[in-house]
Amino acid sequence: MDKTLIRARHWERTRRLTALLLLAWLATGFCAAFFARELAGLSVFGWPLSFYLAAQGASLVYLSILAVYAWRMRKLDRAAATQAAAAATATAAATAAAVSPPEPRT
Repeated sequence: MDKTLIRARHWERTRRLTALLLLAWLATGFCAAFFARELAGLSVFGWPLSFYLAAQGASLVYLSILAVYAWRMRKLDRAAATQAAAAATATAAATAAAVSPPEPRT
């Protein structure tokens, strides 16, 4: 594979992951604020559910978003580095084979 193709595919996957996690972040922040009045009637451990989501739940979701991002990016970066190394090795081998003179026949 070409290095530019590897980089383009890596960047595409990175952007897709970032967009999905930003969408989850936006949905968490929006839903906690938008549905606060409806959720106030429900209670968790004696506290209104809206308070619980704003104080604890949203923070836990944000923390999990960060953890998923770090885990998945590490995996994507390692895969891209492995592919780039394989491409570099294949290119070097092809170049060495094309440049080296043929062995004399005996």
